[in-house]
Amino acid sequence: MNVSGVNTVTEFILLSFPCSREVQVLLFVLFSVSYILTLMGNGAIVFAVRLDHRLHTPMYTLLANFSFLEMCYINTTIPTMLRNFLSETKTISFTACFLQFYFFFSMGTTETFLLPLMAFDRYLAICRPLHYPTIMSSRLCINLVGLCWVTAFLCYPVPIYFITQLPFCGPNTIDHFVCDPGPLLALSCIPAPGIELSCSILSSLIIFSTFFFILGSYTLVLRAVLHVPSAAGRRKAFSTCGSHLVVVSLFYGTLMVMYISPTSGNPAGIQKIVTLFYSSLTPLVNPLIYSLRNKDMKAALTKIQKCTKISQSE
Repeated sequence: MNVSGVNTVTEFILLSFPCSREVQVLLFVLFSVSYILTLMGNGAIVFAVRLDHRLHTPMYTLLANFSFLEMCYINTTIPTMLRNFLSETKTISFTACFLQFYFFFSMGTTETFLLPLMAFDRYLAICRPLHYPTIMSSRLCINLVGLCWVTAFLCYPVPIYFITQLPFCGPNTIDHFVCDPGPLLALSCIPAPGIELSCSILSSLIIFSTFFFILGSYTLVLRAVLHVPSAAGRRKAFSTCGSHLVVVSLFYGTLMVMYISPTSGNPAGIQKIVTLFYSSLTPLVNPLIYSLRNKDMKAALTKIQKCTKISQSE
């Protein structure tokens, strides 16, 4: 047995969504359209914040970073999935599989850190409005965003290293569209309860600590909003936070199903659907959620659209 870390498996097979050739082509078209729309929607938000000086505030800086993250996030899974839809072999090399694993989880962890930061920003804006400009300066905001990215990318190198040292001597078929820890651990030739437990603890710690931080922040926000005397003020506050709460609910709800226990026994089909939901559907709908509920963002996007039409007509 390859306990020294030398594996006989040099590549894995990502089954993705096994079905007939015609359905594979249909899925390729559907996910291609979804992929393009996700890039366009999130890219539009990034450019709107970049080009409109009225949006050069911490709130929109965070939103632009979140949209940029979503663009990076889908690029860890969708291109490989699209290639596999048209491929007969559906293979991915050992190294590429674990690189995908690393970037997929690092991007996802970055998102779990950015969402609490966005909640903290809303807490300061609503509960500490007089101190907000001095506390949440642009420099502090950028530093906190950078901290989220760096910390997230430092979370998984050690667990991934230990998983790569497990012996993989066959079979090499992953019943998923992404290199996920659950299916990978199941393919190891020896049981690895220590690694499974460490992955579960790490995922639980990240998910629950950030989730309860968000919950606490919005509990304080709700308490402050209920003391606002005017109905218009309450509606504005709820509108500001509502879109963020929708995104938090979509993202954390699916995460908790999947990664509290990587090999918890969820059927492969359920794992794929849940993973697809938070890794592909959520990035697709986020631009709609944020732009449709935000007058400033809609105005900035309209301005960009008009400028584009003018430049095309010249």
